[in-house]
Amino acid sequence: MITPAGKECRYYYEDYFRGRDIEECRLVKANPESARWHPKDCAKCPVPAILAANASLDMELTLTIRPTLLGFRRVFEVSAFCIKHRIPISDPFVGCEKCNAERPGLDIFRKALGEDTGDSNA
Repeated sequence: MITPAGKECRYYYEDYFRGRDIEECRLVKANPESARWHPKDCAKCPVPAILAANASLDMELTLTIRPTLLGFRRVFEVSAFCIKHRIPISDPFVGCEKCNAERPGLDIFRKALGEDTGDSNA
């Protein structure tokens, strides 16, 4: 769904059918350690950008919203976990290193970018 900030996010849910007034972030709702979600949080949330960069179905995200010391700002902490290999993911934008190694199409892309560590004439 489209968030109040205008970004596409599969964790955002809204329902206004027949007088309902429901807006929620299901990623924050699933995390009891997170502060309460507000619609204005979508403007600074990194999750839509992560989902656009990495559409892996094996990546499980956890979003924790924490207020700062005086409560004027809110900090968004995203952690990722690979369900397939059962390992934490250090960079959610890139995804699981083992899952990426299993994709044969990425080798062609790496060679095109010049990141191939194989035979080099340097």
